[in-house]
Amino acid sequence: MVTTISSRPGGQSAPAAPASPGRTRRRPAWRRASAPYILIAPVVILLAVFIFYPVGSVFYYSLQYYNPTTPWDNGFAGLDNFRLMFADSLFWTSLVTTAKWVGFQVVFQLILGLGLALLVNEVFRGRGLARALVFSPWAVSGVLTTGIWLLIYNPSTGLFKLLGNMGIGDGTAAPIADPDTAFWATGVAELWRGVPFFAILILAELQSAPKDLYEAANVDGANRWQRFRFVTLPHLKAVIILSTLLRGVWEFNNVDLLYTLTAGGPADVTTTLPLYVSQLATTAQDFGYGSALTTVAFVILLFCSILYLRLSKFNSEKV
Repeated sequence: MVTTISSRPGGQSAPAAPASPGRTRRRPAWRRASAPYILIAPVVILLAVFIFYPVGSVFYYSLQYYNPTTPWDNGFAGLDNFRLMFADSLFWTSLVTTAKWVGFQVVFQLILGLGLALLVNEVFRGRGLARALVFSPWAVSGVLTTGIWLLIYNPSTGLFKLLGNMGIGDGTAAPIADPDTAFWATGVAELWRGVPFFAILILAELQSAPKDLYEAANVDGANRWQRFRFVTLPHLKAVIILSTLLRGVWEFNNVDLLYTLTAGGPADVTTTLPLYVSQLATTAQDFGYGSALTTVAFVILLFCSILYLRLSKFNSEKV
């Protein structure tokens, strides 16, 4: 192909014409508007299948008589399951036990976790090993935790037998079999497993604490307690609020350790509301009444979570 260039009078060549820009085809408006929804559609489908549908099923069955062992009695119950709840003494007992369990676990896990986080945040020889030992119980499942503490509490070969051989006590104590000590013995086992959760989160937040604030506090003559109160705690406020909320929800729903360690006994002193629901579903097969209890538990958790976040002013400018 031969290209000719025209010349102007005087021997000057005429400038080539600028290339015309290629046309860009604009996508239809409905495609541009629907693109974000198409991208999030897989997540919405997964949420609908694994969250919304199960939650909706619980609400539905809470209004039904549903027991697979007596299908002839199944049908619409209205609010009968909720009326039965008010006359169920074990429901109220389990609700009180749940509140006591959550309060005990969250408070002491936070205190012990904070103390351990402050300890392993210091510089000393063997700090890496100390951190590994502190965090290791968090990697143990509830069933394995039960196995460990069943060995510890075993009246024939456990810790109390060893203490009895040393002349401390009679060596016959069985903490999880005694109604007076079963709740606290089970609580200690859960503390051992749950404290590292707070220690990990608080230590991570301590690592990001600005050093200049501590240097300024030292210049102002602040002692260790004052630095902790006026520098460390305000910095940890957000993580403490979030971790206590998460741990409170998890401890409210704790079933695995309680079920495998005491199964709610003895004399129902360790029967929490979720454990009671689990027993209704697995033993009594009363899914209608169990769903009603689950609905009440959901409402309680939702109300307490919103109230806690509002009272703590989480995510405010002061946090």
